[in-house]
Amino acid sequence: MAPDTSLLDALPAERLFTAPTPVDELARLRDALGGARRVPRLLVKRDDAIPFGFGGNKVRKLQLVAAEAKASGADTLITVGGVQSNHMRATAATATRLGMRCVLVANGAPPGTARANALLDTLLGAELHYVSSRDERAPTMRAIAARLRSEGAKPYEVPLGASTPLGASAFALAVGELLGQLPSADVPEVIIHASSSGGTQAGLAAGCVLHDLSTRVIGISADDPAAAIGDEVRRIVAGMESLAGNSAHDLAARAHIEVDDSFVGEGYGLASPASQEAQSLAARTEALFVDHTYTAKALAALIAYIRAGRFSPEQTVLFWHTGGQVGLFA
Repeated sequence: MAPDTSLLDALPAERLFTAPTPVDELARLRDALGGARRVPRLLVKRDDAIPFGFGGNKVRKLQLVAAEAKASGADTLITVGGVQSNHMRATAATATRLGMRCVLVANGAPPGTARANALLDTLLGAELHYVSSRDERAPTMRAIAARLRSEGAKPYEVPLGASTPLGASAFALAVGELLGQLPSADVPEVIIHASSSGGTQAGLAAGCVLHDLSTRVIGISADDPAAAIGDEVRRIVAGMESLAGNSAHDLAARAHIEVDDSFVGEGYGLASPASQEAQSLAARTEALFVDHTYTAKALAALIAYIRAGRFSPEQTVLFWHTGGQVGLFA
């Protein structure tokens, strides 16, 4: 069946960067893990190389979400995250590009000295509000949005990670971008990436269905249990059906959704021995930088899978680098 992504292609988007992001071969990492006789061909999709706002997967999602915000007449973007949230930093950068105000609700204590993403949020002029727990973020965002409306402002609420059906559609489109960069013989049998709020994984899984691919998309949890992330991914994919049209019939049922939560370690944002090894190995073989919170744990999973013999040397496995390297400077 020929892919039909015409409705997704027609979604309004703010062009925050020029696609495609690079696809690089990880030949030296492959050699370090055992070479071509034992290890699958390894590729990396470099969303960490998006130039706008220090890049990352959230920039893709925000291109669509910001376009909807702009069309609604919004003058303020408001969102939530941790103190070192990549998503909050990308949202603040997007608001600046669009000439909008940005309000951020962060769980955690205000940093004594702003570093990394927290520093960038400040440089971008975002208004910060702090709450003590993750559960308080969304209610606080709603309350601030209500207050802003009462004052005559027009806020647009961006959920955590911009992980909405609209935001996830950017990654369904990104699957098409990837296919345009590869010969048909090089289409990966497996895509591995860091998964948390679910939008990236939902988009990739839906994009594989819409392009009639049998590629397995494996999300490596950075925090929550696999079942919880899987349920959220399915919810988002189901919401994409109305955006993608007839080609998306029963999209949620057809999408392959696989989450592995065994690489979280001691908790969100905390390095593990496996993530530290992956971080060092990527830097020393490929000059590729991954952060402890997300991408080092996903890469650690890929390395563990290879060592366990879960892939054959004839396969192609793609690591989708979702960014986050700013976190190295926290």
